[in-house]
Amino acid sequence: MRPAARLQSAIELLDAIIIAAKEGGASADQLAKRFFAERRYAGSKDRRAVRELAWQAIRRFGERPENARSAFVALADEDAGLADLFDGSDYGPAAISPEEPRAKGGPLPQWIMPNLSNLIEGHERTALLERAPLDIRVNALKTTREDVAAQLPEAVILPQSPYALRLPTGYQVESHPLLLDGFAEIQDLGSQLIADSCNAKPDMTVLDLCAGAGGKTLALAAAMQNSGQLVASDTNRNRLDQLKPRANRAGATFVQTRLLNPGRESEMLADLAGICDIVLIDAPCSGSGTWRRNPETRWRLDPVRLERVLSEQAKLLEIGAEMVASGGHLVYAVCSIIENEGRGQVARFLDAHKGWQAVSQDLGVGRKDGGGIILTPHHDGSDGFFFARLLKL
Repeated sequence: MRPAARLQSAIELLDAIIIAAKEGGASADQLAKRFFAERRYAGSKDRRAVRELAWQAIRRFGERPENARSAFVALADEDAGLADLFDGSDYGPAAISPEEPRAKGGPLPQWIMPNLSNLIEGHERTALLERAPLDIRVNALKTTREDVAAQLPEAVILPQSPYALRLPTGYQVESHPLLLDGFAEIQDLGSQLIADSCNAKPDMTVLDLCAGAGGKTLALAAAMQNSGQLVASDTNRNRLDQLKPRANRAGATFVQTRLLNPGRESEMLADLAGICDIVLIDAPCSGSGTWRRNPETRWRLDPVRLERVLSEQAKLLEIGAEMVASGGHLVYAVCSIIENEGRGQVARFLDAHKGWQAVSQDLGVGRKDGGGIILTPHHDGSDGFFFARLLKL
């Protein structure tokens, strides 16, 4: 494909992403896979170039553009080389008119600025949209970090977590035998640190309340050395079903999965009420901490959705608190750098529950943020997370 044709394809792909973001459709990654599957004439270099162009526009504009052409025309105003590709040739975009609309604004949505943690300033904001590295967690049930690192010469050992390795951005590891055979899992450093903060031990009773596909469940299973009771629950059947084959592959033989009906969570977890040593709540959230991986999610977030997830988080804290034994801990986490989802949510919970207190954590990483810790791409090299460890007195 000629460069102009690649740009036209990027415009078409971005239009599909904009529509999906507006209507709550498929993710940008899913749309890209579908887009290229329908255009098998595009070679690997073409696909990579088209995707990079589309994602350049996504990262540039925090507010959803009216259409893809307006985004690329605005980019062309800043890049003469890109402007030259609007040449009106066959398979290329039409020439730019001085009067046509341009997308406006910076990389972050204006409405969200007052909602960010007060620690997110300057370089912190820029790093939220930089390309992310690829982290993996070594499965201690099957191997050691040193053995896995020896098989991945490009890997760097991350000292912040005992089983973390980092590979270069874009490294293709999904089909590596180490992952296919359960010796390692793709997992961001921040997610690994949240599992570490649980301090799970063998013979404990542990509940992963919002387990999803089970990334943190498997980290907890390794820490517990397959001994004790580990329950992974969720209200999403499709996500929870992904955990079973992953657990088998990882050798996490004692993990129990429990599908919950929305609104009946406490009833369906009644046998665990007041007996859990640890309850992990990796709560549904804005996803603002993962913008560098999924930048188009900025276009899906609005004040109404934010209020909805805040309400859901508060409800989950109530449910999780019921399950914790006296002297046990509740670990609350969100992949968000929005203050109300992190320190604000914990402050509200502690104000309403006098028999609880936040526990100081010294993980050698992150920064104290109210009753918990915040991780950010610029400061910690991880996705953006907030997490807190709460003790039931």
